[in-house]
Amino acid sequence: MRVKQVSLLLAFVAFVMSAPVYADATYSFTDITSPGSTVANILQAQLFVTVYNPGANQAGFRFQNLGALPSSICDVYFQDGTLLGIANIINTPGLVEFSTPATPADLPGGNNAIPPFHVTDQFSADSDPPVEPMGVNPGETLSIVFNLLGTNQYTNTITALNTGALRIGIHVQGIQGADSQSFVNNGSIPPPPGIPAPGAVLLGAMGTGLVGWLRRRRMM
Repeated sequence: MRVKQVSLLLAFVAFVMSAPVYADATYSFTDITSPGSTVANILQAQLFVTVYNPGANQAGFRFQNLGALPSSICDVYFQDGTLLGIANIINTPGLVEFSTPATPADLPGGNNAIPPFHVTDQFSADSDPPVEPMGVNPGETLSIVFNLLGTNQYTNTITALNTGALRIGIHVQGIQGADSQSFVNNGSIPPPPGIPAPGAVLLGAMGTGLVGWLRRRRMM
């Protein structure tokens, strides 16, 4: 009986480990308004979007302003890819509040991107009045969840971002010492070293549980 139970438990572990576990993916941005300027270089190091998996047929986009330079992400835009439409905007009431669609409807300076950035209809949002205080200022975040086209999943969205089939643009205002700037997503950023992959964490946890269970069985 004990051998059968252990076999079943090991089979369950193997099944779980065979299922894909997808980590978040973080992307930086490239300034398309004044590339190479001091302000552009600073903001490129403090503005990010993290793509995460909120569930089946959805993809979430978490915009982050992680630097010290006063600035506010006031408009976000999406072009093509796997997206069907905005399902949810996750605001922080009184701090970050966005509504859809964005005004202006096109990413300012979008023609400077290579290739030019053309916003897909209704794939945008902007901060509510007062615009700059309600945008994503340093230390704040905004999340937008999209429903996906057809059978597309989170992994298809990551592939679309990596190939350029899906692009994300942001317009930043309230920049200390500079005019407003526009950015388009750049390549993904690898996770910090020393952080185990989700599958490794799961395997370790289940392995520890299996060892504990076997010890308890021997003591019975």
